Amino acid sequence: MAEKLWRVGTTYIPVTNVEESAVWYVSKLGAELNYQDQDKAIINLADQSLFLVKASAGQSANFTDSYGNVRFSLTFEVDGLSALEKLHDDLNQKGIKVGEIENRGHAGRNFVFDDPDGNRFDVWSELSPSFKEKYFTDQR
Repeated sequence: MAEKLWRVGTTYIPVTNVEESAVWYVSKLGAELNYQDQDKAIINLADQSLFLVKASAGQSANFTDSYGNVRFSLTFEVDGLSALEKLHDDLNQKGIKVGEIENRGHAGRNFVFDDPDGNRFDVWSELSPSFKEKYFTDQR
C-alpha cells in the first residue's frame, strides 16, 4: 500500500440538543463554533474538528471495557502536570463533572470529565513528542 492515513480530521460526538451543546463546548471548553444547524454543530477544539451531531437520548461516544468500566474515546493532552492541575481546577469551577487526577502507572497523570450528554473525555499531562517538537520548538 503506497498511501497512508495522515491524521484524524473529524470526530463525531452524539448530543441530544445541538444548540445547548454548542454553547456548552464554546463557553466551558473554549471551542470555536464554525457552523451550526438543527442537526449538527461544527466546532474546533484542541486543533481538531468536532461535529456535535443530534442523536437519540442515551447515546454517547463512550464504551464499556472488558472489566465493565465506562471508557472514553478521546484523550486531550496538556503541557505538564501544572497545566493538568490548573485545567482540572478550572473545569471544576465551571461546574463540569470531573474525576480525580489519577496515576495510571505510565508517564504523566490523567483525569476524565463529562459533557452534559455524558460523553466522557480524558485529559493527559503529557504532550506527544512529535506534537511538542512540531509546535513548541520555536516558542521556547
